[in-house]
Amino acid sequence: MKLQNSTSKKTKHDHAVFTIWRLKLLWSLVVGCWSFSAVAADWPQFLGPTRNGLSTETNLAVSWPAEGPKTIWQTNIGQGFSGPVVAQGKLILFHRLDDQETIDCLDAKNGKPLWRFQYPTHYQDDFGFDEGPRGTPAISEGKVYTMGAEGVVTCLDFSTGKKIWSVPAQEEFHAGKGFFGMVCSPLVEGDVVILSIGGQPGAGIVAFDKLTGKLRWKKTDDEAGYSSPASATINGTREALVFTRAGLVGLSPITGLVYFNFPWRSRQDASVNAAVPLVSSNQVFITASYGTGAALLKLDGNKVEKLWSSDDTLSSHYATSILHDGFLYGMHGRTDPGFSPAALRCVEWATGKVLWSEAIGPSTVTFADGQLLLMTEKGELLRVEASPKKFQQTAHAQILGAGVRAYPALADGLFYARSKTKLICVELSKAK
Repeated sequence: MKLQNSTSKKTKHDHAVFTIWRLKLLWSLVVGCWSFSAVAADWPQFLGPTRNGLSTETNLAVSWPAEGPKTIWQTNIGQGFSGPVVAQGKLILFHRLDDQETIDCLDAKNGKPLWRFQYPTHYQDDFGFDEGPRGTPAISEGKVYTMGAEGVVTCLDFSTGKKIWSVPAQEEFHAGKGFFGMVCSPLVEGDVVILSIGGQPGAGIVAFDKLTGKLRWKKTDDEAGYSSPASATINGTREALVFTRAGLVGLSPITGLVYFNFPWRSRQDASVNAAVPLVSSNQVFITASYGTGAALLKLDGNKVEKLWSSDDTLSSHYATSILHDGFLYGMHGRTDPGFSPAALRCVEWATGKVLWSEAIGPSTVTFADGQLLLMTEKGELLRVEASPKKFQQTAHAQILGAGVRAYPALADGLFYARSKTKLICVELSKAK
């Protein structure tokens, strides 16, 4: 299947630059491997260390007390749906306090404040839901990257909170406000920070130099949805995968060369694509709501083959699914009032076959130690077996109030979750 606006071949220049970049990456892995054990339990970006909701934790408790897992600490916070991230024993929270978008650094073990950075914001939510930032920060090589509801992209020193650079992306690239403000969790890939912002003209997707904030490239006229970029090595080539409002775009993270465009959006104008693409080998799973549905794609250079698609399989409104042992676990259905409760489903990756479905309401899904950890919008933490045989809930706890939309973080046995007013840390690991 040959797609619209696809590039017929990858340039020799792009391959040369990629080879140099790959050698640099290999060297950084070699010299940095000694510290892997120290950071293996970190949760430094949206959806965790591998940006797919999978945790490496293996020492979680098999049961919780009747009153739920032990609360280690909690604190009142400002507005926003931005999830917490954790690295090197420190937690970064991005929220709004009064008229300031605020980046706080806390001690991850006890919640003690370490530093704070703020800048003014005038964002107003047209629907009255929330006026805080939505995008989750990224921590990489001693720096913190954020994008606020008005498109301000900021890079801070992770140790001190000192500003290194900042770009008013909405203003600079003429990006639209969107339905709920600008929402993208930064992807740090090689030497660049990649964001889907929907700028015009030709700035639907942009990449900044991660050290200086200088624009490295901009591509497409696609409007932004509410999905964040992912990256993967596919058929030996490193690719950035961006699910814009128009569909899936594959491009070079180094040069921005567009490899393919795969149109995938609702005919309904009031619609967005929100879930992050999931990759397995040379296959990519995308999903959206609003009558659009899910699809499994096979990539081969600039060619894309649709293996299956369906609106009745796993149509996710905003939550990204989990892929584990050849099965998808994710939320199916609209989360808006008036629709049937969203259901957690298990779907066979290769075929799209639904193996089981359980209506539990809107939730985010995280995988750890053979279990699915679900954070519901009602503030409940559920534990469910990651098994294709049947739905089996093994634990339940009410750890927050209603209104939870942010993704949680799991680091060193501690589970961090936030509502619109509170951040909480609970213990999920076995007793030491």
